[in-house]
Amino acid sequence: MDALLQLDKATIRFGGLTAVSELDLQIGRNELVGLIGPNGAGKTTAFNLITGVYAPTSGGIFFDGRSIAGSKPYRITARGIARTFQNIRLFPSLTVFDNVRAVFHLHLRGDVRQALWRGKGYHAEEKSIAGRVMTLLDIFQLGKFRDEPAKSLSYGDQRRLEIVRALAATPRLLLLDEPAAGMNSTEKVELTRLIRFIREQFQISILLVEHDMQLVMGICERIAVLDYGVKIAEGTPEEVRRNPKVIEAYLGD
Repeated sequence: MDALLQLDKATIRFGGLTAVSELDLQIGRNELVGLIGPNGAGKTTAFNLITGVYAPTSGGIFFDGRSIAGSKPYRITARGIARTFQNIRLFPSLTVFDNVRAVFHLHLRGDVRQALWRGKGYHAEEKSIAGRVMTLLDIFQLGKFRDEPAKSLSYGDQRRLEIVRALAATPRLLLLDEPAAGMNSTEKVELTRLIRFIREQFQISILLVEHDMQLVMGICERIAVLDYGVKIAEGTPEEVRRNPKVIEAYLGD
């Protein structure tokens, strides 16, 4: 596999607790992979290792062939990795438009002097960003809420806005941390369509952490399973579903 992301025995310890132990995981280009396991299995910790919230105690993390272990989160984002969170982390009082525009400024070509002088270059870049923001919002049916504060959106629309904001960072790898949390069955069906659409439309890789097994099994090509920070299985949805260790640790009979 031509790996975009590779974790090589990635390990993190907090005092005497090993939260993730020697995790080997690869994500290919334009691949959709699931990461599952019981509560406390280390899934979100693995996300935090990948995105630079934590530096690994040992082992390596490589993105597009270069080490990102210990890099600052903003540098990792600029390299092409974006994420969402279990708990929605929008700017609640900012408008829908400004929530997305704030991320586009990560890739500004201008400097502080241009912002202070507000010359032609500054205005041209701001106009370009505004157009790109609206394009994204319209793709995800959020353009009509452009001037509404993010906190006024429904729960499902807030989840979509968080994904749009992550896509504004122009990632090559998108990490979705329990995107179906709190959604009803209708919203989950729409989320499944949305994830498939994102992968096809933006041609990016996706790593999905999710407790809804119907969603995970129905959408992921490959699934890795964590239990107490250790990878106990990896394979196709059918292989994982039938794995005795996974049944015992997580899925049940």
